Amino acid sequence: MKRNRELAKGYSPDAIEEKWYAFWLEKGLFNAEPDASKEAFSIVIPPPNVTGSLHMGHAFNNTFQDILCRTKRMQGYSVLWLPGTDHAGIATQNVVEKDLAKKGLTRHDLGREAFVKKVWEWKEVYGDRIIKQMKRLGNSCDWRRERFTFDEGLSRAVRAVFVRLYKKDLIYKGKYIINWCSRCHTALSDLEVEYREMPGKFYYVRYPFVGEEGSLLVATTRPETILGDVAIAVHPRSEQYRGMIGKRVRVPLTDREIPIIEDNMVDPEFGTGCVKITPAHDPNDFLVGQRHDLEQIQVIDSEGVMNENAGRYRGMTLEQAREAAAKDLDALRLLERTEEIKHSVGHCQRCGTTVEPYLSEQWFVRTKPLAERGVQAVKDGRITWTPEQWEKTYFHWMENIRDWCISRQLWWGHRIPAWTCADCRHVTVAETDPAECEKCGSRNIAQDEDVLDTWFSSALWPFSTMGWPERTPTLDYFYPTSLMVTGFDIIFFWVARMIMMGLEFMDEVPFKDVYIHSLIRDEKGDKMSKSKGNVIDPLVMIDQYGADALRMALAALSTQGRDILLSSDKIETYRHFMNKLWNAARFALMNLDDEPQPIDRARLRLQDRWILTRCQEVTQKITKCIDGYDIGEAARSLYDFTWGDVCDWYIEMSKPALRGDEGPERRRTAQGVLDEVFKTLLPLLHPFIPFVTEELWAAFGWGDTSIMRAPWPRPQEALCFADARTSMRALQDTVSALRNLRAEAHVAPQQWMSRAVIRVDNPAVAEMLRDNLGQLSGLCRVHEVAITPLSEPRPAASLASVVGDAEIGLPVGDVLDIPSEIARLTQEIASIEKNVAASRARLDKPSFVSRAPQEVVEKERARVAEGTAQIARLKENLDSISH
Repeated sequence: MKRNRELAKGYSPDAIEEKWYAFWLEKGLFNAEPDASKEAFSIVIPPPNVTGSLHMGHAFNNTFQDILCRTKRMQGYSVLWLPGTDHAGIATQNVVEKDLAKKGLTRHDLGREAFVKKVWEWKEVYGDRIIKQMKRLGNSCDWRRERFTFDEGLSRAVRAVFVRLYKKDLIYKGKYIINWCSRCHTALSDLEVEYREMPGKFYYVRYPFVGEEGSLLVATTRPETILGDVAIAVHPRSEQYRGMIGKRVRVPLTDREIPIIEDNMVDPEFGTGCVKITPAHDPNDFLVGQRHDLEQIQVIDSEGVMNENAGRYRGMTLEQAREAAAKDLDALRLLERTEEIKHSVGHCQRCGTTVEPYLSEQWFVRTKPLAERGVQAVKDGRITWTPEQWEKTYFHWMENIRDWCISRQLWWGHRIPAWTCADCRHVTVAETDPAECEKCGSRNIAQDEDVLDTWFSSALWPFSTMGWPERTPTLDYFYPTSLMVTGFDIIFFWVARMIMMGLEFMDEVPFKDVYIHSLIRDEKGDKMSKSKGNVIDPLVMIDQYGADALRMALAALSTQGRDILLSSDKIETYRHFMNKLWNAARFALMNLDDEPQPIDRARLRLQDRWILTRCQEVTQKITKCIDGYDIGEAARSLYDFTWGDVCDWYIEMSKPALRGDEGPERRRTAQGVLDEVFKTLLPLLHPFIPFVTEELWAAFGWGDTSIMRAPWPRPQEALCFADARTSMRALQDTVSALRNLRAEAHVAPQQWMSRAVIRVDNPAVAEMLRDNLGQLSGLCRVHEVAITPLSEPRPAASLASVVGDAEIGLPVGDVLDIPSEIARLTQEIASIEKNVAASRARLDKPSFVSRAPQEVVEKERARVAEGTAQIARLKENLDSISH
């Protein structure tokens, strides 16, 4: 074995990250193969849009998955982490259309075939940008298996699924209300609609009764859609309107009459308690219309302009028609009043255009039969959710699911495999392009112009990426996958649909566990957005602090069920952690021989037994945390163990032995322990900070390949010592108390003091302290530490502290100006007593305790408790140095 003792004095991530990532790829260390001798662990990466770039949400999601995959490899699993990207229909088409617009062209100028070719050209140039960025983060994906939702194999799977669902009558075509973007000219999924608070108005409009005096008052935000009204609805239990059900009213601005109906959809507490029903322009109204078999009158066209059914408003934009209709209603004395409001308005996520509920003929998946199996899979435990609270959200949506609109009016996407015959109007749905109508044999057939919703292809991701519809060895071995890690915002649009499709086509769940990760927010808790200027770019952070620091920060700041509050300062903190680890390893390497030394149990001192025991405890805890997807607790425990136990305590306490001060045998024993500590620590840290641990593993000379090939540490009973933790805690408390007394005496950290006295009657504690006098002296910089019984008098002019069964005295007469210190302590006691008295006076007032916010009252109580403790402590010191 050859140690590398030439490590640079400071850790530089730039120097090692590119080197080691290239090494991992060259050695094929991320590659996954079916292996009957191993248990499988597999994750399919949530495919980012091919148009995207790495953001903090991606960075956390990827880091979480990488930690699990690297751990499982070291635990002996055959691990597949399958990467890929989504063709992102509307997003990618918009990017290319914007590029064409700069040249004064539209997609229609090119035609469909040429435009799709143009998009493919764009994808070849820019489509792997986010993949390169994911590699910079350290993702250990099997890049040989990278997939794209528009790959030939995945496209074949999409067709197969569509055809099979159609033949089972689970796909149909029909008219339905959908989200429509008049700029992009396509239906949108709910996820592609962003809601913004916008100013608006309530228009209170009177609908005159037919055949009698009076009118019904209705509140609406959209008077331009009055022209499409077909009914007025009231709640069945409404006392106010019960006698009006069945009557008819006249639609303002028209000569039509419509009925008053009852429906549970109406909220009797909202507006006037009755609602105008416009089935062609509101999704809730559409459902009411279906229940009551109402006419559908469309008054807005696909361009967002009033159509031929809008009478004199035809050709107007919605804003123009709204203004004109309001003026006309007012002139007819049917507009009672208007009211300024703010309401949530949907906008196209890609172009910002206001989204219109639009009645359109689209393709749909009949989801209820599929959802029933998806619900059962969670109820019977085949799929578990972490945090568990998201299970209820999933059930609520699945049990109230609506049919899924899967068609989009785009050119970039999977073309719907349906051909309509011009002669007999039969629709042929087939996996391969037909040459003729399957019904009449006519060759006069045309393929549907629409493409499939991007979520349709991504719903197949867990099995289509592994070769389905073929039964490949990869599919047989790695499906179902082990885990899906994603955000809560796509539970409905992706997770639920993967579950439905997996059960339908594989007759098995797509994954066994679902982990819903938190949102990344700024340090104030605000959502990151470019408009707020609070976005933290992960690539900038990698450039500045290194990938390991970013990964460790994201992991350590995460807590299940709570959002992550991130700042560049917090990432910098973990850059300091890399330096601490680096310097500790560098110290170890300079003090270790090339050949590892055996651990001689007979020569182990307290600190040796303690750190070996801590290694076993930490190994057990980290393994349990990672297995339970609690990477935050795992990362924080590793941080504390590394910085506190290893660096601040063990390394400092091992220095005398490593210097040879305690003889050659003790030196070899300390070397063996230090070697074991790092041989345990680096593999535990590797999944979190892979680059620096790989560099250090190579420097220690363990193995001839990579830390990725190292076995995951397991607790060793032979290296656990039952008494070590309690004894070491007592020693640490004693050291801390002595250091605190030095600080209270304003003694510089490097200054040696002549003497300290520890008075204790407990024989076990006294023996432990005597065994570690050298450590007490060196760690506290005190030349002599005396252990005496409590019956001995306290040293004169000393500061004192009680720790457990012992009282620690630090004589300060030779380092402290006693009269000045007495004056300082007296003044400080008086100041604190004044503050405590003020807080007590507030708490004594019943009005303060009853009226003030609870947190304010508790703060005052805490001030009293803290101040009282400080006063007692200061008086003890004053008493000590006064005698």
